[in-house]
Amino acid sequence: MNGDKAITLGHPSYVWRFGQERRLNLIRQYTPLDGRRVLDIGCGVGMYVRAFRRFTDEAYGVEYDRERAVEAGRSLPYIAQSASEYLPFADNTFDVVLLHEVIEHVADDRHTIREAHRVTKWGGVIVIFAPNRLFPFETHGAYLPRRGYVFGNIPLVGYLPDPLRDRLAPHVRAYLPGDVRRLFRGLPGRVVVETAIYPGFDNVIARRPALGAALRRVLYALEHSPLKWLGLSHFVVVRKQF
Repeated sequence: MNGDKAITLGHPSYVWRFGQERRLNLIRQYTPLDGRRVLDIGCGVGMYVRAFRRFTDEAYGVEYDRERAVEAGRSLPYIAQSASEYLPFADNTFDVVLLHEVIEHVADDRHTIREAHRVTKWGGVIVIFAPNRLFPFETHGAYLPRRGYVFGNIPLVGYLPDPLRDRLAPHVRAYLPGDVRRLFRGLPGRVVVETAIYPGFDNVIARRPALGAALRRVLYALEHSPLKWLGLSHFVVVRKQF
């Protein structure tokens, strides 16, 4: 992948592992997928679209980057290239709309949410995973003085004042608790769940299984406590209704 593209658009999921399956199961806790019409906005190479097709034949994806959209479309139907702010679908089309780690990269996150809301049916749900600024690491890398851009997990970037944080990570947003919900302000709907979750630790499991298993056990328990707000990602489900 082109380095500049990876910086600005992030890395799509290329391998389906425990972390992705866990997130899929979280989605299924709050909305049925069987036989539903589902849209993945910012679908990358189509990993979640392919997973949704276990439950429904009407799983759609849109992707901003042409190269990724073409790759997804080689093995999946219903893939379109589109900016998230201008979706090529009619109003009230989908039962479930997913934005998985995508609103941090788009040109206009509020406009993206309005479009997701527009194409969702009344009674349908919008599901969002987005970076948590309180997670101790910036997982999208950062521009460091005298070193330029550095990929990887950079500690404590999100804890810096906005001007400094935005100098180190101008390529990606991160959201404080409540920020994702506020993107829906003025749109009719009800927040079904608003929480934060910890990582899948798939890479840790691959290298050090016992440590990875211990991290999952301890940190997943913390998801049921106030310390959930130190998790990797916000998980928000909003039902479109009056």
